[in-house]
Amino acid sequence: MKMPKDYASMPLNAVRRADRSVDDEAWIRAFLARAPYGALATANDGQPFINTNLFVYNAARNVIYIHTARVGRTQANVESNPRVCFSVSEMGRLLPADEALEFSVEYAGVTVFGTAEIIEGEEARYGLQLLLDKYAPHLRPGIHYRPILDDELKRTAVYRITVDSWSGKRKQVADDFPGAFWYSAQDAQDN
Repeated sequence: MKMPKDYASMPLNAVRRADRSVDDEAWIRAFLARAPYGALATANDGQPFINTNLFVYNAARNVIYIHTARVGRTQANVESNPRVCFSVSEMGRLLPADEALEFSVEYAGVTVFGTAEIIEGEEARYGLQLLLDKYAPHLRPGIHYRPILDDELKRTAVYRITVDSWSGKRKQVADDFPGAFWYSAQDAQDN
C-alpha cells in the first residue's frame, strides 16, 4: 500500500499534480500580467478571508499592487498577519466523459505566496497609476483624466504584495477532444 504524501510538510508552492505544474517563469509572469482579477487570501486569528481584487503585477519589482478601502477586513487582517496568498485563474472547455467522476475541465492558474503591506506616498501613487494603465490603457493622466492628487491617496489603501514564491498549474487537452464544450452561464441558468 502506497503511503500518502505529507502535504503539510511540503513547500507551499508544490503542486500535487506534477504533470500539470508550470515552472516556466515567463509563462507565470505573462499569466499574471494578463489576468483580469485575482483573489487575495488573508487570515486573522485562524479565520481565512478571501477578497476579489483588481490588481497589477509589476515584473520589474516582482510585486503585485492592489487597492481597497482605507479601513476594513483586508487592512485588519494584513496588519495582524502580513502573510498572504493571491490566486488568478481561467477556465477552458468542459471535458465530458463516460463516467461522472471522470468529467473534467481545462484550466490555468497561478498562486502567489508572499507578504502584503500598505504603502504610502510615491509608491502608492505609482501602484495606483499602474492599475489605471492596466485597466484603461487608452486613457492618459493629464489628458483624459486628472492625475492622482495627494488627498486622493489618503482615501484609499494601496497594498504591495511582495512575491516570495509562486506556482503555475495548467490542464490542456487536444483541440479535437470528443465532446469538449465551453461553459455557458445562460445554459446553466436555464436548467
